[in-house]
Amino acid sequence: MAAYDKADLERRMHGAVESLKGDLGGLRTGRASVSLLDPVTVEVYGAHMPLNQVATVSAPEPRMLSVQVWDKSNVGPVEKAIRSAGLGLNPINDGQNLRLPIPDLTEDRRKELAKLAGQYAEKARVAVRNVRRDGMDALKTDEKKGVFGEDERKRHENEVQKLTDSTIAEIDAAAAGKEKEILGK
Repeated sequence: MAAYDKADLERRMHGAVESLKGDLGGLRTGRASVSLLDPVTVEVYGAHMPLNQVATVSAPEPRMLSVQVWDKSNVGPVEKAIRSAGLGLNPINDGQNLRLPIPDLTEDRRKELAKLAGQYAEKARVAVRNVRRDGMDALKTDEKKGVFGEDERKRHENEVQKLTDSTIAEIDAAAAGKEKEILGK
């Protein structure tokens, strides 16, 4: 059985990109985005639950998020969870709805967020390079076991390198787009 599995390497590299996109989606850009509240968990019914399991989040305006809490008794815990999530949002209680005006970002905060986007991208690049290393190691192991010869190993190594290069280009593009969005350029 060969240790080298191109489909598995592709899946793992794609996973790093998806993870990065999730991380970048959570960064605040000064525009309302429903994914902004994805990391918020609410303590209700004696358990911690993701916000999207107790309320509907929508963006009715570019600078406003609306959180419609399904059970009226959960409005307080939801409001508290959003305040303490460290997102810099101040909910306005409207009975069963919470309105979240998205404040302007200061220049310092924009630079911090852009730097954070860069750190997320670097983390994803490292993950992709680790997958590439695993793939290269598997190819060498297969060659030693006699699964295939040196020429085939080199051909596979080129495939892995091309996959790595295209995935890192995808990561760089996603990060650059997010930094541009954050810095408002």
